Amino acid sequence: MFNKKNNTVRAISVLLSAIVGSNLAVADGTHTPIGEAVNDLPIFDAHVHYKEPAWKPYSVKNVIELMDQNNVAMGLVSSTPDEGTMMLWEFAPNRIVPELRPYHGNVGSSNWTKVPGIENYLRERFEQYPHEGIGEFHIHSLDTTDESLFRRIIEMAKMRDVYLHVHSGPEPIRWLYGLDPEVKIIWAHAGLGESAGAVHALMSEFPALYADTSLREYDILGSNRDIDSEWKKIIIEYQDRLMVGSDTWTNSQWDNYSEIIESNRLWLSKLPRSVAEKIAFKNAQKLFGRMISLNLIGTR
Repeated sequence: MFNKKNNTVRAISVLLSAIVGSNLAVADGTHTPIGEAVNDLPIFDAHVHYKEPAWKPYSVKNVIELMDQNNVAMGLVSSTPDEGTMMLWEFAPNRIVPELRPYHGNVGSSNWTKVPGIENYLRERFEQYPHEGIGEFHIHSLDTTDESLFRRIIEMAKMRDVYLHVHSGPEPIRWLYGLDPEVKIIWAHAGLGESAGAVHALMSEFPALYADTSLREYDILGSNRDIDSEWKKIIIEYQDRLMVGSDTWTNSQWDNYSEIIESNRLWLSKLPRSVAEKIAFKNAQKLFGRMISLNLIGTR
């Protein structure tokens, strides 16, 4: 009787350990990594620019060919000036999700909120073209005297049910949510220059906040070519709200586009398939209501 009881207790203990172990694996993302199969996933590039200096060396056809070569099915594009985005979208409307950047002419990242007529410019471009976001724009340092303008920009975004794509530190993001808790935001570069701890804190504070990880691939992938432990915590906890990106802000980024996409696939390869798929394309699919698959490769 004693041995039979002990065997029963032992069996229950083993079963509970297996269940707990399985749950922990789900929680910390220790399922089998997707590995080489990551190369078979379509990528949604959530941070693309097609700025005027790129137009000659990289034609719209060249850009789509680069995307094809790297299995990048679709991209979120903003440009300086906006004509670059529209050129790409008109050439390949099934591959480009356009968003409206305020920068044009003498209007740039350091002065755009102070330029008279910027609100009218945004409204006119919105009426003329099918933009699905406002940004990427910079808030280098928070100036609360811009509140009136940002309230109107938020109103524009909400009327069209689109996201603001914001390049800033944490405080401007908090400020924007303070202006309207229902504003939709993609945090560019997951707060470029911010510590992993600061990124985790902000993502935790605002459960609706999305982020693209462009220019963060070398922070995410530690020196030992594995995912940094602090970034792994962010990735697993917020796997439903992250997207990869290339940030082709200079021609050198276009020159190195294949290497940039490869570096993103490298850290995605360390993740379970379900997590890698979300960050590679499924989160974007949800945000923008598009079907994203390899069937788009070679199409326009």
